Amino acid sequence: MDHIKDGLISEVTISNKEIVDPKSINVIKKRFEKKAKGLLKDRVSSLSEETINFLVNVLMQEMLGLGEIEYILNDANLEEIVITSSKEPVRVYHKSHGWLETNIVPKNEEQILNYSNIIGRRVGRQISALTPLLDAHLVTGDRANAVLFPVSTKGHTVTIRKFSRDPWTLVDFVKNNTVTAEILSLIWLSIQYEMNVLISGGTASGKTSFLNVCMPFIPPNQRIVSIEDTRELQLPKFLYWCPLTVRQPNPEGKGEVSMLDLLINSLRMRPDRIILGEMRKKEQAEVLFEAMHTGHSVYATVHADTVEETIQRLTNPPIEVPKNLLTGVNLNVVMFRDRRKGFRRTLQVGEFVPSMDESGASVKPNVLYRWKPATDKMVEHAAPLRLFAELSRVTGMSMEQINRDLQKKQRIINWMVKENISNVDDVGALMREYYTDPEAVLKKTGVSGNAEK
Repeated sequence: MDHIKDGLISEVTISNKEIVDPKSINVIKKRFEKKAKGLLKDRVSSLSEETINFLVNVLMQEMLGLGEIEYILNDANLEEIVITSSKEPVRVYHKSHGWLETNIVPKNEEQILNYSNIIGRRVGRQISALTPLLDAHLVTGDRANAVLFPVSTKGHTVTIRKFSRDPWTLVDFVKNNTVTAEILSLIWLSIQYEMNVLISGGTASGKTSFLNVCMPFIPPNQRIVSIEDTRELQLPKFLYWCPLTVRQPNPEGKGEVSMLDLLINSLRMRPDRIILGEMRKKEQAEVLFEAMHTGHSVYATVHADTVEETIQRLTNPPIEVPKNLLTGVNLNVVMFRDRRKGFRRTLQVGEFVPSMDESGASVKPNVLYRWKPATDKMVEHAAPLRLFAELSRVTGMSMEQINRDLQKKQRIINWMVKENISNVDDVGALMREYYTDPEAVLKKTGVSGNAEK
């Protein structure tokens, strides 16, 4: 195998352009596979075709990939893969069992450094003693972070966060009781008519997943610009979508493209809808809320555990948005993760209502729905004070027509759950059909044009 590796190094040439181009990896692999098979057949003619294929895969993993790590990268049940150092086994975070120890132990620190370099080369970046931190994407779309010794005192460390190959959809969320069809129908109506929605929640509560689930509700003829630190959103093919991601500075500190840069630039791209991965800083929030007030529909996530806490988080440092601007948000969905039982739920759905306090103009929360832990059900908490009035103003619909529309949407969602339409592109195709020919979808789903029938 070492002789074959030497032969491949000398005979398979890879240009610098191919090294940093993620799209070239499949071309390189085919060229590599063809040459490796030829070398194996020439040097060990007695090998069976099955053995040759196996050895070629091993060579590809060791020379083009991350060695034995490639095996666990293909496990759909794993969320996180962590190499701590060459003295410890690789650990993984399993969806059902939490943190687990594997039987894979890196040979030495050089091997971990090699993995870091492979990841870095794929995005045209370097990791070295001078620049010991790396944040990058694998070809698979997974996010990788590397920290070198001595910054990481145990040894070189690599952390890979895996993203779902088959993203969650609204059907999955209804089936696992994360959200109800009733709430999704309300969000659908809000998104359809360009209301602004914020998704709040704690770390790993499912904010981005919920945002992703709701995006197929956007009409297909509207331009979407998304801005993220790392690419996590996976929207249906039918959407008119331009995804943007930030870029870290090079070793000389040049070439950085920040989230604020992208946010300001997105306003020049004639977007109908703007999606911000996560709102963290005052400058980002100022541009985002200005976009809301200039007629753009905005969807974003923010770290906060309740509707009330979302208001506090937005109006205090480091975000510090003026209270009067919060009225631009029409709906706030709060996600919750029960760490003991291992499930996620929609904790609250609410709105921001203008009010007055000692300091003048203010805003207070109005929780429309809340999750009841005792019964594990979403229950109505209060009537909307702003949302339906805003919907009525922009659509011209009466309350009776709004309620009828909500019933139709709820029945369509329930039909999708019953038929198990859980693939993201299948969900997207149905939504596109709904916006093109709603009566055809209502007929297909068994929902009469008049929901009262």
